[in-house]
Amino acid sequence: MTELTPLDCVLGFIRAVEGGGGADEVRPFLADDFRLTEWPHVLSVRGAIRDLRATLSGADQSKDVVKNQRFEIVRTTCEGNRVVLEINWSAVLLLDLPHWDAGDTIRARTAAIFEVENGRIRSQDSYDCYFTDPTQLTGH
Repeated sequence: MTELTPLDCVLGFIRAVEGGGGADEVRPFLADDFRLTEWPHVLSVRGAIRDLRATLSGADQSKDVVKNQRFEIVRTTCEGNRVVLEINWSAVLLLDLPHWDAGDTIRARTAAIFEVENGRIRSQDSYDCYFTDPTQLTGH
């Protein structure tokens, strides 16, 4: 069997999340020492750092927060084991959040930087820019 390229590994992970995958579905893509750094944004003003256990727990809990996640990959850049994605993300909320109500479609432009080692993602840094005004995305 051929080992996945870093890009294939990252895209497989993204598709697993998009498909509603919980811990069991995303775990094969993540290294044991995985670390997610979520830089500050409107929903997490201080940002967050999560280890593998917290990330897998979040994957399992996401089905209670959002549905119909979509990741439109705008651009990929790869250098060695580093993969950078520019993404338009959206999902339908299942509960009320600041700026949105349950049933609203939430949108963000994201830059995500992944480090892949031995066919698994070791780290992810995410820079999320949420659109709190729907006209920001459409230009109206």
